[in-house]
Amino acid sequence: MDILKLINQAEADCAQQFAQIDEIALKGTRKVLSAFANHHVAARHFSPTTGYGYDDVGRDTLEAIFCDLFAADAAIVRPQIASGTHALSMCLFGLLKPGDHLLAATGMPYDTLECVIGKNGQPVGSLSEMGVTFDAVPLKEDDSIDLPAVLAAIKPETAVVSLQRSRGYAWRDAILPEDMKALIDAVHKLRPDIFIMVDNCYGAFVCDTEPTHYGADVVVGSLIKNIGGGLAPTGGYICGTARAIERVEARLTAPGIGREVGSYAASYQPFYQGLFLAPHTVAQALKTAVLSARVFELLGMKSSPAYNAKRSDIIQAIEMGSPERLVAFCCGIQAASPVDSFVAPEPWEMPGYNDPVIMAAGTFVSGASIELSADAPMRAPYIAYMQGALTYEHGKLALQTALEYMDSRDTL
Repeated sequence: MDILKLINQAEADCAQQFAQIDEIALKGTRKVLSAFANHHVAARHFSPTTGYGYDDVGRDTLEAIFCDLFAADAAIVRPQIASGTHALSMCLFGLLKPGDHLLAATGMPYDTLECVIGKNGQPVGSLSEMGVTFDAVPLKEDDSIDLPAVLAAIKPETAVVSLQRSRGYAWRDAILPEDMKALIDAVHKLRPDIFIMVDNCYGAFVCDTEPTHYGADVVVGSLIKNIGGGLAPTGGYICGTARAIERVEARLTAPGIGREVGSYAASYQPFYQGLFLAPHTVAQALKTAVLSARVFELLGMKSSPAYNAKRSDIIQAIEMGSPERLVAFCCGIQAASPVDSFVAPEPWEMPGYNDPVIMAAGTFVSGASIELSADAPMRAPYIAYMQGALTYEHGKLALQTALEYMDSRDTL
């Protein structure tokens, strides 16, 4: 097989999609530049702090910029948040009280949240342990939100309705921010006291708008995904209404202290610079995903979303059909990584997941999903979930290497 010819053909087919991605990146960069200018970002904002971190201008200004970008009243943007799951957990424990009800409006959430909720044998410290009940409403067959079913599932004790923007480990479309509006409006009309929480991981800067622009009470994500631009070394963000953030910040530190403390002894520069680069970096990841989708479609394989579909996250799902093909693909992605290219990924029992997971991730920041990676639970139909790429050039070369690996193992 002439793999390079196949990639070049796919690349030519993607020209229109690439132009649309570039236009969104331009708009996103304009928003970031405007926010930086409005808050007079200067070298002093990069300085580290220690101890309690009172009056940390770098921290406070970064959070103010996130408020601008997400049309939010308040924000928590902290390196102390270890992951997206940590940020989501902190948000849920802030918004929910014992005896409350949590309703997921986009089906079962990502695997790692099942332990937080308490679906896996009621782990110590889970929501179920403190008396929070949970229900999930599946999406409709066309992957849209089933609004009547969600409204019917709301109980008197429902305190949070959650939405997961990204597909996670599911063969479904990511939810566009504008497609959340009908649900947000209906729930707020029915029960203004209910918080609408959106898991925004993998979604920032993919579209022109974010869920908070349509009335979501809070959006949550990781800084080592889209919005960290590949430079943020750790951290997470939570942006939303003053009412929501007031409750969450009490779980960030302690009631009565909230966001007033929290130092960072390293420089804030990677967070500011990463945010500045984020719209462009997300565009590189999206182009890699679009190209990959088209290549595998030309090979007769299923991809989701299709190469020419409107996107709301950076994840590209490819149905491999067999464990051998899935492993070969991941090995090829790993071999083309700038870090740990010499190792071969193998499935393992990863904490928080229901199945063994194979993960190709030769990244500069450990686990950074905005850098090129591919992972999958080892379960039929053996779907590879690929995301990221700091540069399109790397994404294209890695795709070529993955196809060569698959071809050499007779799995292409």
